[in-house]
Amino acid sequence: MLTPRRSLRLHAESGRELPRVPAFEALYRRGCRPRHGEVIMIAGRSGTQKSGFALFWAASMNLPTLYFSADMSPFTASTRLASMATGDTTEQVEAGMKQGGTTRARYLDALSHSRLTFSFGAPITWPALDEELEAYVELWDAYPQVIVLDNLMDFENAETDYTEQMAVMSGVTELARNTGATVIILHHASDKSWEAKSDPWSPPSRDQVKGGLSEKPELSLSVALDPSSLEYRVAVIKQRMGPSDPTARSFALLYCEPERTRFHARPYFRAPQVQLT
Repeated sequence: MLTPRRSLRLHAESGRELPRVPAFEALYRRGCRPRHGEVIMIAGRSGTQKSGFALFWAASMNLPTLYFSADMSPFTASTRLASMATGDTTEQVEAGMKQGGTTRARYLDALSHSRLTFSFGAPITWPALDEELEAYVELWDAYPQVIVLDNLMDFENAETDYTEQMAVMSGVTELARNTGATVIILHHASDKSWEAKSDPWSPPSRDQVKGGLSEKPELSLSVALDPSSLEYRVAVIKQRMGPSDPTARSFALLYCEPERTRFHARPYFRAPQVQLT
């Protein structure tokens, strides 16, 4: 049992703000304050670069991170990271790795300072997650500061079972409390709603997130990508300690560069792609 004074003293460190990412300045201006030790949900419709956004965020903060991916293959994840670090497209990275020599070494060197550790496989299970955490602690003598779960519906038995999804969210909250890590979990929004068909490039509102599960985390972000302009729209649809808009009509505007898994605060010049020979 903790008094309010003792609880504040013990948990003040875990509640501090996460390192800021320059590309997200529009999001911070809207009062979004992601914090250490929180559960954060990134929700969006299919094909909205949710995994790319989470990967870019984790790589940009470069905190000790354990990333569980059921959506991306090991090659896809590592290629995206190398592309992010060098500015080359994922196609160029793939060609360069096949080419070998100094080109291959350049991409490997670009990843040498990354603090991300991956676990791949579907479905994600709690026993496997526990084993990966134990191995991480054995290796680093500390819990990761960030845990990314990509995504909620790839947990065992959680694809369509609402009860199981609720259980996953309860487990995720317990995971954050027990480890002190920020847990970022990805989730889907409906592709079949009237809004999804009539206004597909706007972030889904809170009631469009499947299962209503965006109400559970301390912070829930809703994302959408306009494929023609590459505008990336991020709405804060739930924030326990700050402003939010459950309708998602108020959103921060970022710019996405899918071929390099990069995000920008302002429009950027898209140089012609040069293929390696």
